Amino acid sequence: MKQLNAHRKLVAGIIAAAALAAGFACKKSASDAAQAESYGATPVKVFKVLRERISEKITYTGTLDAWTRINITPEVGGKIAGIHVQEGDRVTRGQLLAELETASIRLQLKQAEAGVAVAEASHADALRNKERMDRLIKENAVSEMQREKIQLAYDAASAQLEQARAGLNLARHALDVSIMKAPFAGVIASKNAEVGDVINPMMGGYSGASGVLTLMDYSKIKIAVAISSEDISRIQKGQDAILRVGSFPGREFRGSVRVVNLTADPLNKKFGVEVLFENPDAALRPGTFGDLVFEVQSRENALVIPQIAVLENAYVFVAEGGKAVRKNVTLGIQNTTMIEVLGGLAEGALVVVEGNFGLEEGAAVQVLEEVKK
Repeated sequence: MKQLNAHRKLVAGIIAAAALAAGFACKKSASDAAQAESYGATPVKVFKVLRERISEKITYTGTLDAWTRINITPEVGGKIAGIHVQEGDRVTRGQLLAELETASIRLQLKQAEAGVAVAEASHADALRNKERMDRLIKENAVSEMQREKIQLAYDAASAQLEQARAGLNLARHALDVSIMKAPFAGVIASKNAEVGDVINPMMGGYSGASGVLTLMDYSKIKIAVAISSEDISRIQKGQDAILRVGSFPGREFRGSVRVVNLTADPLNKKFGVEVLFENPDAALRPGTFGDLVFEVQSRENALVIPQIAVLENAYVFVAEGGKAVRKNVTLGIQNTTMIEVLGGLAEGALVVVEGNFGLEEGAAVQVLEEVKK
């Protein structure tokens, strides 16, 4: 028990010492500022001018969409006999997805096949007659009227055979298009009909607008944004872009500009831009929002300072020998926090970033802290 009490006293002593130290540090900082003011010096914080890469970026928000998205709809109308996939299923190219009832189509196919058989028999008979006639013509044993009659019969049989074959091909095509297959590998995005529904693509409705199924390929993701007239000249086809989405904080996806519209939308006066991103791990999901970041200009090894150091009319104060020295500066590229200095400052100069408002040329200053980025 004595050991426990001793331990508690030790912990309490450590906490008290820490609190005392923290309080002393705060009092010291406050006392430094108070001391500076008592001597007529303005307490300031400074930033040492440094060289680094700086870039300007613009950000636009858009909705992610699949690279390819199509509605699966048969070319012919009918009643849906089967749907063999569900929303979210992955499918391969050529896989059976859905089909219509084909009883009537199969009857038409049989009828067309029989029609071809009859036409082929008639054509074969007409061909034999024509060949016999050709031999008799050489022997001058056929009149001109007989020759014309046999030739006409052969021509008619040939036309009927061609017509029958076309009807057979049409029936086969009707059977083929009543069976819906995947034109490419992808994912079923939505199921828009049920077994037993009667569809008529020629009449529109859900079958024409959204299809029996919607198939998408999102191994690539595209995102379209509307760019203002002020920014559109800074974006080019093939330019790199970064995508950030809320579901992956801290992660950046890199893509490139695929489309830059030449004309503005007549309603909002903005220009459409489409950016394409690879999505091999299917991390990006269509329908979600994302921020597109375009780097529109940059410079390596630039002199930079915090934007808060720059006062109205483009000047800063530099702490030199305990005095505030006003420097007019020429500015360049800026981002959200930093700005490039093209002229007026040298690397290593201590620019005032806190306490600079109301400061005057030649005023006494006391540097409390050198601020880092």
